[in-house]
Amino acid sequence: MECTDVDVGGDGPHRRRGRLESLEAAYAERMKFTREERYEQGRLLRTSAPRRSHGDWSPVPGRTDVIEVLERTSENRLPELVPYRHGRMSQSPFAYLRGSADVMAMDLSTTPRTGLIVQACGDAHVSNFGEYATPERNLIFGLNDFDETLPGPWEWDVKRLAASVEVAMRDNGVAAPERRRAVAEAVGVYRRRMAEFSTLRTLEVWYSRIDIEAVISFFPPEYRPLVKRDVKKARKKNHLRALSKLTEVVDGRRRFIEDPPLLVRLEHTEHDLDEVHGMIEGYRASLADDVRALFDRFELVDVARKVVGVGSVGTRCWVGLFEGRHHPLGDPLFLQVKEAGMSVLEPYMGRTGLAHEGLRVVTGQRLIQAASDLFLGWSEGPKTGRHYYVRQLWDAKGQGEPGVMEFENLAHYAKLCGWALARAHARTGDPVMISGYLGKSDVFDQAIAEWALRYGDQTVTDHGVMLQAISDGRIEAVIEPDR
Repeated sequence: MECTDVDVGGDGPHRRRGRLESLEAAYAERMKFTREERYEQGRLLRTSAPRRSHGDWSPVPGRTDVIEVLERTSENRLPELVPYRHGRMSQSPFAYLRGSADVMAMDLSTTPRTGLIVQACGDAHVSNFGEYATPERNLIFGLNDFDETLPGPWEWDVKRLAASVEVAMRDNGVAAPERRRAVAEAVGVYRRRMAEFSTLRTLEVWYSRIDIEAVISFFPPEYRPLVKRDVKKARKKNHLRALSKLTEVVDGRRRFIEDPPLLVRLEHTEHDLDEVHGMIEGYRASLADDVRALFDRFELVDVARKVVGVGSVGTRCWVGLFEGRHHPLGDPLFLQVKEAGMSVLEPYMGRTGLAHEGLRVVTGQRLIQAASDLFLGWSEGPKTGRHYYVRQLWDAKGQGEPGVMEFENLAHYAKLCGWALARAHARTGDPVMISGYLGKSDVFDQAIAEWALRYGDQTVTDHGVMLQAISDGRIEAVIEPDR
């Protein structure tokens, strides 16, 4: 698909002309053909991008130094927190992979692709999938991180997932043949589920979801108790849990418990309350009328800066404690206000038609997820102009921990992620053409497994480069104590 200037539609203040052809326009063009014709068109893409070609990987001549890439993406971050990002990434090759989506996007841009575009996650590693609650309070499974979302090649998400499974298993001491089998099987699930989605009606694809009962039954009987344990843990991770774990009462008022530099109340930072109030007012305007009415029942009580994740460390991230007035034991709402910068895919895929990065994240999340956070919204700092998106902090969110999973358990979890990724791509891409390209054999599965093995080698090398840069004093890293 060529990138051409197109009018993405709409006349709002955050619409603009973009370099990337819109998903809607691409889909409308393909709908001129029958299902059989689209399947054949997908199959014919194997000529320009052979399925086996996806197994090739070696760094291109003159590949940019990975430390330069990391330093470039740290330029707009809080300088006092960047060493914590480096420290977290240095812990293992898998931790490095999690934090280096920018490096991998650079590398993926040199790999073969079909030209078929979906709303890509942009950071679909195995730890960015998990359980979360729908507004109806049901638990479902899917992608849960959208900072890098952008219309992009479906293959890039598949390869990032595959590489993350390969590297996580390396960290766990799994032998190469078993790692390759696990990656190929996860990609095989993606391929077969995409074939299933290609047979469904449009609304059937859109309404599809992976509920928690399907998640439990997906695992072999011996692992289901562990899955149920994780589900129970996720259900407990709610606003009342956050109230007891993150806050205290001082002089009759509830406030965040400080844990510098990871959790610092607003009054101890360089930011001012007027900026925060202005940002929240902008967020309020982004909400639907019914959610805005609900939000207005809460009052802002305290704000703190909170360090989160691995790759996100150093970006401006706030947590707000809001209180309602209807329960004597507490009526809390915790919102996370997270800075949204340019997607790591943008240098290679062009800009979207959305001039606001927070809106880009929110739009992408709503397109990809089966059901999104009730309080999902976006805003910007009225004084700084920085872009943010907003969501609930703890709302029955849970995810697997690859570092502590046994091999077979992690292998099944990877297959579950493959299913969830296929569902996400089928919503915004053309599952018929993608399925036509993938076919019924395991040629693509094996190619991606080979690619993941080779890129796993590259990740281990790059992690070593980072450790050497820390040792040489080229970059600073803070190793946090176990908590």
